[in-house]
Amino acid sequence: MIRTMLRMRARQGCEPAVRSAWGTIAGRIGGLPGNLRHELLLDALDPRGFVVVTEWADEAALGAYREGPVAARLAELFRPLTEPAGPADYPVLREDGTGDSTVYVDVELTVPAPRLAEFHRGYPEVRARMAGIPGYRREQLLREPGSDVHHIFAEWNSAAEFLRWIADPAHASAQAGPIAPFLLDIRRRLFHVVPDGGGRRQPTTGREADVHRETDVLVVGAGPAGLTVAVELARRGIDCRVIDKLATPAGQADKAIGVHCRTMEIWEEQGVVREAMDAGIWLTGNMVFVNGVETHRMSWELPGLPYAHLGLPQYETERILTARLATLGVRPQRGAELVDFTQDDDGVTATVTTADGGTETVRARYLVGCDGAHSRVRELLGLTFTGGLGRFPQLFMLGDVDVDWDMPDGHLLRFLHETDGRMDGMLVCVPLRGERRYRIATLAPPRFFAQTGGQDAPPGFSAELGSPTLADVQAALDHLAPPGTRASNLRWSSVFRISHGIVDRYRDGRVFVVGDAAHLHPPAGGQGMNTGIQDAWNLAWKLGLAVRGLAAPGLLDSYETERRPEGEEIVGRAVRMAFTDELDREDLKRQFLQEMSMLLSYAGSPLVGETVSDPDALRDAPRPGDRAPDVDGLLRRGVGHPLRLRDLTRGTRHTLLLYADESADEAALRAIAELCADVRRQTAEEVDAYLLLSPDAAEPRLLAPPVLRDADGRFRAVYGVTGTGLYLIRPDGHVGFRGQPVDPDALRKHLRLVFGGAR
Repeated sequence: MIRTMLRMRARQGCEPAVRSAWGTIAGRIGGLPGNLRHELLLDALDPRGFVVVTEWADEAALGAYREGPVAARLAELFRPLTEPAGPADYPVLREDGTGDSTVYVDVELTVPAPRLAEFHRGYPEVRARMAGIPGYRREQLLREPGSDVHHIFAEWNSAAEFLRWIADPAHASAQAGPIAPFLLDIRRRLFHVVPDGGGRRQPTTGREADVHRETDVLVVGAGPAGLTVAVELARRGIDCRVIDKLATPAGQADKAIGVHCRTMEIWEEQGVVREAMDAGIWLTGNMVFVNGVETHRMSWELPGLPYAHLGLPQYETERILTARLATLGVRPQRGAELVDFTQDDDGVTATVTTADGGTETVRARYLVGCDGAHSRVRELLGLTFTGGLGRFPQLFMLGDVDVDWDMPDGHLLRFLHETDGRMDGMLVCVPLRGERRYRIATLAPPRFFAQTGGQDAPPGFSAELGSPTLADVQAALDHLAPPGTRASNLRWSSVFRISHGIVDRYRDGRVFVVGDAAHLHPPAGGQGMNTGIQDAWNLAWKLGLAVRGLAAPGLLDSYETERRPEGEEIVGRAVRMAFTDELDREDLKRQFLQEMSMLLSYAGSPLVGETVSDPDALRDAPRPGDRAPDVDGLLRRGVGHPLRLRDLTRGTRHTLLLYADESADEAALRAIAELCADVRRQTAEEVDAYLLLSPDAAEPRLLAPPVLRDADGRFRAVYGVTGTGLYLIRPDGHVGFRGQPVDPDALRKHLRLVFGGAR
């Protein structure tokens, strides 16, 4: 891999113009053969300083860029906006090169915005301390625009001197001490200087030589599901590689919009919920009209929900998750397409073509197919859709327009037309961020079906059929929307065909399918993306244990056992909802909670269980397999504010919640402490344990587990426990096991279903 870094300084007042100029050319760079990365970084200490970073597959790709029109156009755009350039600050660099000459080290770290001032106070001192280190020359602090990600880019005399310094554990306190808290989760890359400056065209003889790579998990597809799998694996320290055949991410709102409440909880866990809320718009309710008459209206701002329903285009979701993945040291490899794979008892060998026309052989322990409706992984596995792949006979069109009407903000609007009780017209309008801006979906004009020659149009988006016009959108509004509604400013439109079905199995040996690769359904309810994220959320923690050798033999089987029934139910419900007015359910609130995945349960899974002496005692409490509800009001000594239960369960491990009230004697509390220690040994310390006490229980003198008090009795009220009891919460936030009273042997037996391989 080859990197170039072009440093420049904007003329006074031209900083916004520099960013704008970059925006006009960045997409063209990303579309060039062999481009792996293109980014405009900011000098974190100089508001007028910028660095253009490009990375290329090889010298030939770089040379073609330098000699081509895109590089010339970039120079033309920047020339009047920047100060005259001096000698090049940075040479052409190669990652994983050799030699004892000058090296450059790129340390990528995250500096949360609330702590930026703290970092900037400590950084100058660190830089001053480094000046005295043998072999160290200089460094530059860079920042990714609109992100908390920073780069310390440092130059050293040689790799040997850098590695000698980094190998000394004292360096962290001696030199990096003032910013040490920010260096706990970093990504480090080492670059060597390309001797001849690189970029010259090299003679080629057809296909590049094969490259052989190894990883723990190969993720095919960099959509929301694939990115979720990768983030969760990376959070657990599992090496993963993400490939996507698209050279650049999608930049238009042609896919999912609605983000469900449960997905927002997942994003809170992953640390991206704030970014999502900042970029999205709240969908506050829905209205349904049949033949021009409002049939019902419902508010989606229900009390007790942790999050409302968020409107966020999928390209924004992918941007946010990609940025989060980068903070964990993983970047999707774009323009890389899976061609074939084989598997054996120890792993999977995949053949991948790359953006430069070369071939890579990737050896992985597992492969996860998140490659969408036209999944290559599904095809290679020979998976079939149970009952066949269903297709709606109609063609539909989407459009992104401004709509002028008198409708409440934030509401999803459905307009249906029926003749003799049969639906013969539909229009769905989903609000987008921006004044009066909507995504509309409706039946496509007949001319598009005529263009198919009467043949079946393929599922998905059909670019070959052309794009609907603003007049097409207006005609749909004239037919179904309130009189006088006007559309304007058509930004994008497309024709698509709806398919629905679910594959016969989610797993084949060491290969899994996730999201649209496993199930397809109509967009009613916005289930596609959210269900795929739920698939990924369920699979990733199990896969992480398997890679580390801690999983019981049947743990990975539980992915299909738990997720396929949910997929079947969602596909069936979405098909039923596609052409109805949604009044076939009496309890609309429950229907909404179901759509938001807040009622999702794995109660039928063999991976969950309980031992309860009185079944009625926990009748209204969360059952094994249910989502574990959050509660607040927990007090912990030394903490000056109440805690939420999610503060305890947040993380990548299981959480064991033990409860005791005033009836528990000292012997029972000692037994709880011994049980916690035994559980940690049994699970290779993959279980965090806490003791929750009722308000009137005496606090024991225990070193472990940590003790919290259920000060207002909210945990007891929600979870129904009395005397002594326990709940085991899985990493995906679902109840794995519950017991009342505490039964140590039953808990140990259950843990063997999950951690059979732990030592």
